[in-house]
Amino acid sequence: MTLIREPFVRRTAENGAEIFDIEPWRHFQNVSAGFTGREGGVSEGIYGQLNCALHVGDNPAHVAKNRARVAEAAGFRFEDWTSGEQVHLAEIAIVTEKDRGRGRLDRESAFPDTDGLLTNVPGVLLTSFYADCTPLYFYDPVRQVAGLAHAGWKGTVAEIAGRMTEKMTEHYGSRPADILAAIGPCIGESRYEVDETVLDRVRVLLEKEPGNDSCSLSDFSKDRGGGKALLNLKELNRHLMIRSGIRPESIACTSWCTSSRTDLFFSHRQEKGRTGRMASWIGLKEGGTLR
Repeated sequence: MTLIREPFVRRTAENGAEIFDIEPWRHFQNVSAGFTGREGGVSEGIYGQLNCALHVGDNPAHVAKNRARVAEAAGFRFEDWTSGEQVHLAEIAIVTEKDRGRGRLDRESAFPDTDGLLTNVPGVLLTSFYADCTPLYFYDPVRQVAGLAHAGWKGTVAEIAGRMTEKMTEHYGSRPADILAAIGPCIGESRYEVDETVLDRVRVLLEKEPGNDSCSLSDFSKDRGGGKALLNLKELNRHLMIRSGIRPESIACTSWCTSSRTDLFFSHRQEKGRTGRMASWIGLKEGGTLR
């Protein structure tokens, strides 16, 4: 039996921030990518410690300090921090040099109504925020393009994973077969119960399968009766990445579950909505060197 190594590896940065690097990508000299834990920041109470989001009611000054620590741990400046205002859909923004720093200190300057970010500009640090939703990462080492997508169930059924691949192909000339992808810590399949409203949307999504590649709802969910089921968002997004042309062996998928590991991660469901947010990040390094 082949053992699959966990791709998101935990470390404590020199400034104390707890982060999870995408270990299989660390040999690339010009990209930094990973996910934050909940320890090693300055936020207090239910936001303790490393809350990275401005929309949850935390002290903005604390959020700024936390973000600065994460940027430093990732090998970037705080001025490089760039984010969108997430709305659980599938809008994707192309981030240029003039966009560097949008959303860094306030929500008003972030990309509006945006759940996906793409760039080919070295030195721009793309970020997005989570407390159970699925972080998706994209990196084309040939064209030097990096991207993030925030995929809750709504973004997943809106096919943000495939739209990211399409956008990379259309805007940057990427080939899907060259793209590396990763699926980060989120609520696991044993914890994510959904109702018929969600299940119906997944069924419609799967009906779009081409030819003999069709799948059924049971491939990504476990029925619990009464119109409820446990949904595997990680595997569903992996499937959509493959459907978009990304090779299965090019996708790194985590085993971390945010809901079952609240010692490490914030969880909206487990903590009844009163909690902070982790950040995903990816950025092309200026000069092609890591930390």
